[in-house]
Amino acid sequence: MHDALGALSVTPVTDSVPMAKNHRSERPSATDASRPAPGAILDRLATGPSRAARITHTEHLPPRPGRHAVWPDRIRAEVVATVQEAGIEHPWAHQALAAEHALDGDSVVVATGTASGKSLAYLVPALSALLDGSEAPNGRGATTLYLAPTKALAADQCRSVKELSQPLGTAIRPAVYDGDTPFEEREWVRQYANYVLTNPDMLHRGILPSHPRWSSFLKALKYVVIDECHTYRGVFGSHVAQILRRLRRLCARYGSSPVFLLASATAAEPAVAAQRLTGLPVVEVADDASPRGELVFALWEPPLTEMQGEKGAPVRRTATAETADLLTDLTVQGIRSVAFVRSRRGAELIAVIAQERLAEIDRSLPRRVAAYRGGYLAEERRALEAALHSGELLGLAATTALELGIDVSGLDAVVIAGYPGTRASLWQQAGRAGRSGQGALAVLVARDDPLDTYLVHHPEALFEQPVESTVLDPDNPYVLAPHLCAAASELPLTEPDFALFGPASAELLPQLEAAKLLRRRSGTKAWHWTRRESAADLADIRGEGGDPVQIVEASTGRLLGTVDAGSAHTTVHDGAVHLHQGRTYVVKQLDLDDNVALVEPANPTYSTTARDTTAISILETDVEVPWGDGSLCYGSVEVTNQVVGYLRRRLITGEVLGETKLDLPPRTLRTRAVWWTVTEDQLDAARVNPEILGGALHAAEHASIGMLPLFATCDRWDIGGVSIPLHPDTLLPTVFVYDGHPGGAGFAERAFHTAKEWLTATRETIASCECEAGCPSCIQSPKCGNGNDPLHKRGAVRLLTTLLEQAP
Repeated sequence: MHDALGALSVTPVTDSVPMAKNHRSERPSATDASRPAPGAILDRLATGPSRAARITHTEHLPPRPGRHAVWPDRIRAEVVATVQEAGIEHPWAHQALAAEHALDGDSVVVATGTASGKSLAYLVPALSALLDGSEAPNGRGATTLYLAPTKALAADQCRSVKELSQPLGTAIRPAVYDGDTPFEEREWVRQYANYVLTNPDMLHRGILPSHPRWSSFLKALKYVVIDECHTYRGVFGSHVAQILRRLRRLCARYGSSPVFLLASATAAEPAVAAQRLTGLPVVEVADDASPRGELVFALWEPPLTEMQGEKGAPVRRTATAETADLLTDLTVQGIRSVAFVRSRRGAELIAVIAQERLAEIDRSLPRRVAAYRGGYLAEERRALEAALHSGELLGLAATTALELGIDVSGLDAVVIAGYPGTRASLWQQAGRAGRSGQGALAVLVARDDPLDTYLVHHPEALFEQPVESTVLDPDNPYVLAPHLCAAASELPLTEPDFALFGPASAELLPQLEAAKLLRRRSGTKAWHWTRRESAADLADIRGEGGDPVQIVEASTGRLLGTVDAGSAHTTVHDGAVHLHQGRTYVVKQLDLDDNVALVEPANPTYSTTARDTTAISILETDVEVPWGDGSLCYGSVEVTNQVVGYLRRRLITGEVLGETKLDLPPRTLRTRAVWWTVTEDQLDAARVNPEILGGALHAAEHASIGMLPLFATCDRWDIGGVSIPLHPDTLLPTVFVYDGHPGGAGFAERAFHTAKEWLTATRETIASCECEAGCPSCIQSPKCGNGNDPLHKRGAVRLLTTLLEQAP
């Protein structure tokens, strides 16, 4: 089950209360003597030539005992008995406290560690309410709506709820309602299910626009559960915040006022983030009372190779190749493990490499390893999830589609291929191992990139710093405007709604009227949606830039999967290498008119990486502060980006084999940015002459983008940058770092407010790198549109030193 039913799999603690047995018999018990200790697993991984030298730091987190409590007496006795039958005699203290708040009608966020039993904290009061409602003489009885960020998590939770509530009979009727739900089942879900599990996309496009058909469900809505709520950040989180406001508005229309129950991985100020997300006061429960087994956390830096990269820079072995080796070794040892990878292609590649190496050892082993990522067809996802549950799979290379919680209990080890962008996500991934309370191993494998290099040599930045706050901005006009249209199409908008949607809504309505999207009827104070098409289509809630592109096998017409429109130019352009379920394809043609990428099977010896160019113009400067003679600014910009070609890189080593030009249309983005300028006097003080100015700015830009995730809740793929020796809007040498989402996502604003600390870490990273003239560990970027040219490492260090000396 998902982590909060992690309480169903407990471990003995130094507590006077008798401990429960493991809930699932097929899982190894926490005391299974055959389980190797995490330190022993790491020792085996470190065996071999130069292996031990790759471990730059090992952190030992000691085991922690648990603290029990009792369920509130208002919980139905049948529910308590059912939970006890499942092997949980007593709840952890934070579970009981969260249930108490829920019964009191307080919205509550449970922000405790992975496997701490968050699910049970909201399930118990929800099941109790549904049982109460089943005895109502008239009507449907109470209902609960559960929201998960992924289909996989909703499906997994539905299995958990069915299993737990089976002794309660037909009073509890859970059902998944998402894009995979057959149409013939949907009417039953609307009419009869009382615990509906869905995702924000389906709530936005399927449930809210059809609210009259959901009226009996909404009228009886008692609880709204928001699982993994820390994932709702940036633009996506801002969209979900407005979707929840639309839900609250419709509930009020039908006479209900549901309580929100949120579950979050450990995060800074979880109640503040939950309040911004829901628009309601939220109580925080963050004192984790669950037991934890020992965690051994190793930082691992791949070695330098004899290969030379761009501009003759030294090249480290890739994190992909290193992770594939570790996954292979773990599988051979019989260690159940997951390798988390940032990209879909990376997950496929690691699985393929591991399968090939396992085949050389034992022909039965390759089938024990697979890839798991978004973009698979529904039946493929379900088959992988079933194989993972049964133990048929020993090793999995997975994107964050798996991080978000489908049950992977019984894992011994987690390998993380590259820093995932935030400390919160890092601990979420690491927490997937050791879920029965036994010891676990986590290994972070550094990519050849400034931030990863900095972290494996500065472990205090990971282990001695709190996790980040969740950043979202529901008032972003690019987010708010389409949701005002969607709300108006559901029920006409009136002035009292302004308090719900925020003060910016009153300013946006005249613009929406002028655009002929909304109309205010004469004699009324209500705004109406004016068009025939669905208003929900205006909001691209995951920032994917339009309809997904279908990936089709040219010779057979078979649909292999999809890729979001925003990624199509860089991932399925003509000539791109595409991996799917361990098979390799090359894109014959990307048809942007029909949103189709035609592929054919192939076996190339290389991977492909897109190249792009970017131009930027300043629309408005919101804040400007002096930095010596120069300045630090924050405001609105317009970015024009165009994919102009792609590199072919040798597999494993990353060696560049050649470049091919492409002719794709440019794309424009209005967003928010932070930028800094320098004057001639500052350049003279830094000994940066015109010949090296472009390279110094470019190097500082790359490194600062790489370091920003340490200060903002983002990763480098959420942000972009441009550096120009003479920008036409500032008339000075200027470096820009911008949010890669329409209207901004709060990352550049965070950079502005932490500029001194951010640029200090950037300078330290460049200066401390052992390379001579710059490498991927300090100033080279994997997504540079200019082929990492020009770059000047020492000029960047001197420039940042001068800038920081004059910082306010």
